[in-house]
Amino acid sequence: MPSETASGLVTLPAPGTVDAVVDRLRAAATEAGHHVLAVIDHQANAEKVDMTLRPTRLVLFGRPAVGTRLMQDRRTSGIDLPSKVLVWQDEHGETQLTYSTGAWLANRHGLKTSGRENALRLESAVREFVAQARRP
Repeated sequence: MPSETASGLVTLPAPGTVDAVVDRLRAAATEAGHHVLAVIDHQANAEKVDMTLRPTRLVLFGRPAVGTRLMQDRRTSGIDLPSKVLVWQDEHGETQLTYSTGAWLANRHGLKTSGRENALRLESAVREFVAQARRP
């Protein structure tokens, strides 16, 4: 069952290691025509400053035709683009995926009708990638 917070975040469990889930997420986004722009390894960055962090990766991906429409509506939406999914290990060793909802994005930036619709379509795509990443 998804966990959605007032901050517009959805968190869902996924089987497998963080790296395996990241691989499935990347494949799903790429297959759908999105560009995987980066995978930020927060755990490795923590280690560089002699700190510990359970496995935590931030996957950034986008599709310019979608993001540009949002920025044409409200340029400030660019601060929340490209799309992101955080893949992380919780305190029980389980892998979780977290992403922002389209409604949150639309409300945060005051998107008009077409922008709101595009934000919801973007969330639908992210939700599909997450669903595929949750399949072992």
